Amino acid sequence: MKAAVVGGGSWGTTFALHLGRLGIETTLWVREPEILEELRSARENRLFLPGFVLPAKVSFSGDVAEAVRTADVVFIAVPSRFCRHVYTKMASSVRATQIVVSLTKGIEEGSLKRMTEIMAEVFPALSRPRIAVLSGPSFAREVAERHPTAVVAASSDRDVARSIQRLVSDLTFRVYTSEDVAGVELAGALKNVIALAAGISDALRFGHNSRAALITRGLAEITRLGLKLGANKETFLGLAGLGDLVLTCTARMSRNYHVGFELGQGKSLSVVLASMKTVAEGITTATSVRRLAEREGVDMPISAEICKVLHENKSPRDSLRYLMSRELKVE
Repeated sequence: MKAAVVGGGSWGTTFALHLGRLGIETTLWVREPEILEELRSARENRLFLPGFVLPAKVSFSGDVAEAVRTADVVFIAVPSRFCRHVYTKMASSVRATQIVVSLTKGIEEGSLKRMTEIMAEVFPALSRPRIAVLSGPSFAREVAERHPTAVVAASSDRDVARSIQRLVSDLTFRVYTSEDVAGVELAGALKNVIALAAGISDALRFGHNSRAALITRGLAEITRLGLKLGANKETFLGLAGLGDLVLTCTARMSRNYHVGFELGQGKSLSVVLASMKTVAEGITTATSVRRLAEREGVDMPISAEICKVLHENKSPRDSLRYLMSRELKVE
């Protein structure tokens, strides 16, 4: 069994580290030449995952087609805005006997498609691999540090989900299976928007009541949209839904929580982004969610207000007043 990991950020590097620890021969594709050189010389990604030396089972490549061509299973961990481009570069190298797994938690801004939908569109029909997604509450550094972690592998083919489960599970990384690809992908993407709200709330020094309300009502609107788009309700109550939502809304390690916290302290979005070396998917997802909600006729007031704070310079306190003064309803 050979694997490839596409993406040399914190999650991609961590996943290659995890596979290498499992004894799986793995090729990690890295876009940035300076990071690739550092990995080849020191076997460490000091920018995105400092302090961890990758096992000898992990090799490194700057050619994504080459990295993918010899792999039995390919895990893709690149930001959503780059996925279509990367998938296109991979398209000539994929084959029907492979499994390709998305690790990305986002929605393409223009098309409003999920990552597996883009794969199905880009990969040639005759050589299209079996497609899956892996998601759940999983900060990269904690996985690297071997803290017990549980996630979900989803595929429309249950045998594919089980293959991933058996391949990557160990005593610190437990994988459950699901056939609800849409639900797992949507849950992973949409929770980032609510995490932005949680960060803002904490920056404004609101308490635990406020965060609990955001998580609960955020889950309600995420679920509404998910159901409208064909997902299963149970998915949003599991690891990919509630589990990941709680994680990203309660920990400063969360990129999206961090962005929200900085905005809540009065910083502009451009200033916040200039200080970050990693991508906060919730920023672009907020726009996509707003468009999806409008298209599907789904009420998502928290997400809509976050979009206004991010992209229309609305004051977080004005958004709060609006949310708290909306028409009173049955839960």
